[in-house]
Amino acid sequence: MTAEVPRGRGAHARTASSLRLVWVYPDLLSTYGDRGNLLILQRRAQLRGIEVEQVLVNADQAVPGQGDIYLLGGGEDLPQILAARRLRADRGLYTAAEQGAVIFAVCAGYQLLGTEFGGEEGQPVAGLEILDIRSGRGERRGVGEILGEVNPALRLPRLTGFENHQGVTRRGPGVEPLAQVLTGVGNGDGTEGAWAGRVLGTYLHGPVLARNPGLADLLLTWAAGRLPPLADREEQWTQQLRDQRLEAIGAGLSPSR
Repeated sequence: MTAEVPRGRGAHARTASSLRLVWVYPDLLSTYGDRGNLLILQRRAQLRGIEVEQVLVNADQAVPGQGDIYLLGGGEDLPQILAARRLRADRGLYTAAEQGAVIFAVCAGYQLLGTEFGGEEGQPVAGLEILDIRSGRGERRGVGEILGEVNPALRLPRLTGFENHQGVTRRGPGVEPLAQVLTGVGNGDGTEGAWAGRVLGTYLHGPVLARNPGLADLLLTWAAGRLPPLADREEQWTQQLRDQRLEAIGAGLSPSR
């Protein structure tokens, strides 16, 4: 069952039957198939009869403040630094956050939501300060499959994905970890990802929402309210992928997990 965190929809929202998905800077932040997160959200919304509008915003364009879910992907050091500078100057993502939009960020996108992150030489670079986290460069690189027990407050199955980063991330007060790491590196302190309100970040690729449909539905729930479950036939391939990846990690979980 997908968790529903009781939050009112932001002023940006139009109707529960229509969602605007904003993909931020795909020209700078889109590695390891992170575009798949956008496609999964679109597909799972449309299967429930929700109309979806995709808005792709490149780095030379203004980020619209009137969106429902904003997505940021991973990227290399220099594109990440450029993205942070342009987003700070643009202010559109700040407006969206203030109005209660859902923000979902992966890897480099996750780091730049915080107060600072490590640059190409490990130097601190100012982030967006949307999420109270601080990231830097760790001593070891996290590469490979990762498995985690999701924060019980979110009521989701285990988290699975692929990580490739050298980041270490620390959370400030009021920011919860997305998961406790069972296999892999994650934030570097035994946890993976972070969330506060409607802002959620993770180091995981995969794409992570393809591997974790419950997490995709959680984001949709935050934006559109309670969702009806999908028919078993619609979940068949999603569940097969999930079971395959869990088996590869050696998780020994039943198909229902």
